[in-house]
Amino acid sequence: MNDPIAAIEAIAQIDAVPTILDVICKTTGMRFAAVARVTADRWIACSVRDEIAFGLAPGDELKIETTICNEVREHRQAVIIENVADDPVYAGHHTPEGLRSYISMPITLADGSFFGTLCAIDTVPRRLNTPEIIGMFRLFANLIAFHLDTRDRIDQERQAGELREQFIAVLGHDLRNPLASLDAGTRMLQRSVEDEKGKAVLGLMQASISRMSGLIDNVLDFARGRLGGGIPVEQTDRVPLKPVMEQVVAELRMANPGRAIQAEFAEALVRCDEGRIGQLLSNLIANALTHGDPTTPIRVRSTIAGNCFVLTVANAGEPIPEAVLKDLFKPFVRASAKANLEGLGLGLYIASEIAETHNARLSVSSTPEETCFTFRMPLRS
Repeated sequence: MNDPIAAIEAIAQIDAVPTILDVICKTTGMRFAAVARVTADRWIACSVRDEIAFGLAPGDELKIETTICNEVREHRQAVIIENVADDPVYAGHHTPEGLRSYISMPITLADGSFFGTLCAIDTVPRRLNTPEIIGMFRLFANLIAFHLDTRDRIDQERQAGELREQFIAVLGHDLRNPLASLDAGTRMLQRSVEDEKGKAVLGLMQASISRMSGLIDNVLDFARGRLGGGIPVEQTDRVPLKPVMEQVVAELRMANPGRAIQAEFAEALVRCDEGRIGQLLSNLIANALTHGDPTTPIRVRSTIAGNCFVLTVANAGEPIPEAVLKDLFKPFVRASAKANLEGLGLGLYIASEIAETHNARLSVSSTPEETCFTFRMPLRS
């Protein structure tokens, strides 16, 4: 925080500082109190309470060599002077004219760096060297440092988060074009290759492309949601969901020929964004394919219950650990701690965000017998 304007603004944002200076003056009898930013060559007033017309306002500076705060910066210890004329160390110091009593407490940040001082002066002697006053100054200096550290940490986390999410968005966009070229080339080859081995290899390539496309969709939705305030949806009245869901299941069956997906869908006309509901279902089935028992079928079912559309995706396999279950719909959390599993841990987060935009609820239950995700949406969300 080398910029003096930034230091002044940081102190100005701490609502407690004016109260701190007021308490100092009333408790000690000192008529000038300040929070100062002190560097090797500058003393800058950040916040001031002045009852003796000392003439300093926030942003004003003193010559660093005339201030005892410079010595506080060097040795990081409080300086307390009840009467400068009687003090053997500071009697001849080049302090501002008329100063008689003085106290300065260092403000040290969590990383060990020195911000400045909490100080008070007066033109008459004051009783300052008591445990109560020293303790009060130390407490207030630590409180100011805590607020400065918190502000810096929040700023750093926000900047890091924005940079990370912007990077994710750019990465997703840059991956789309080459992936589209691969998809088009693979589909063209599938129409011309006749031998079974070639067809099998192209099928595996097409499945990998589809899986990567889904990952990119999730990454982009995550970035859009974080940077733009939510995942965009376009809801339409009386959407027939059965065809959309059947298409999703057919695509996943084709991409995973060794896995069984049982599906039973009720006819339903729902107000929703059908593309997003299809994405939600695709993410739930993909999660079941990744984490479920590969020897048992995945069971997908939709029903109408009361005034709600209810969609369930269930699979057998190891239950989700309790420690994971409570954070399962947060980004980058995966349903299993196994290191060899694919995915970024965004699928369930995106699904939960889609549910929220539809005024719906996505929940999960997991037992040794079955893990089941349930999506419950009002027919007119």
